[in-house]
Amino acid sequence: MDVVRGIEALPLAAGQAVVTIGFFDGVHLGHRAVLVRTVDAARERGVRAVAVTFDRHPREILTPDNVPRLITTVERRASLIEAVGIDTLIVLEFTEELSRWPAEEFMRRVLAEGLAAVHVVVGANFTFGHRALGTVETLSKEGPTHGFTAEGVGLLDVDGRRISSSSVRDALAEGDLAWPQTALGRRFVLDGEVVPGHGRGKELGFPTANLRTWPRLLLPGGGIYAGRVELHGSPYVAAISVGTNPTFGVEPLHVEAYLLEYDGHDLRGQPLSVEFWARLRDEERFVSPEALVRAISDDVERTREIVSGPDR
Repeated sequence: MDVVRGIEALPLAAGQAVVTIGFFDGVHLGHRAVLVRTVDAARERGVRAVAVTFDRHPREILTPDNVPRLITTVERRASLIEAVGIDTLIVLEFTEELSRWPAEEFMRRVLAEGLAAVHVVVGANFTFGHRALGTVETLSKEGPTHGFTAEGVGLLDVDGRRISSSSVRDALAEGDLAWPQTALGRRFVLDGEVVPGHGRGKELGFPTANLRTWPRLLLPGGGIYAGRVELHGSPYVAAISVGTNPTFGVEPLHVEAYLLEYDGHDLRGQPLSVEFWARLRDEERFVSPEALVRAISDDVERTREIVSGPDR
């Protein structure tokens, strides 16, 4: 998949395209339905499948005091979109100027002149343009003037619950992993880089990798989790803490992982992806380091059973 960044990179010289537009945070099953339909429509017409997304959540510009934490980094979002079969991903900078474009201008400058769209596929609740006045109906009605047709893909429900990025965020914030796995179609993964910690885990016999994440990313609700981490393409079973280390005094909320079978070099500076499998318990303040060690030992054994069982 080609990744093109910035409005200044348009127009593309790659011919006609079927285009979809969205922020696609998490690339949940509803997003996938839109993306898959885009790819199918492009293959039917013998043209490229193009997805347009943005470098930041639009609410960072529109409502800066009420911006959601994000489920995925731009890089993971791109990887998930590529896996669906999109040929080209356009990442536009969402700026104050762009937010003021009327829907008509976005259709002309991006869809028609920039991407030579012959068909546009979006979610049924998609809006765009200044004051979100552009809708699926706008695309369908005005699109032929710019040389394209349009369609909306219906929203998805599972067991009566609407699949949406906000529902995934709400569940993760409560430490619920079941709904995110259902809505995403995969386990939740948090990406970051290993940074130095206080070294307490090593002193206790359980050296941990402390994860620094992109500040806009959502952390799951505080607690102890079982899961896996991916390091340079290799998976390791891991007991994961999301918390503030209350036994040693309150610290900022952060993530650290104990890799059960890892005995290699120092991980500081290495990229790490943490996949959450199950929530084991709340974070607790223990009366002594010895009591904490006993609890961690139990967490490690439960993690081993959950993640390394015969059916895994």
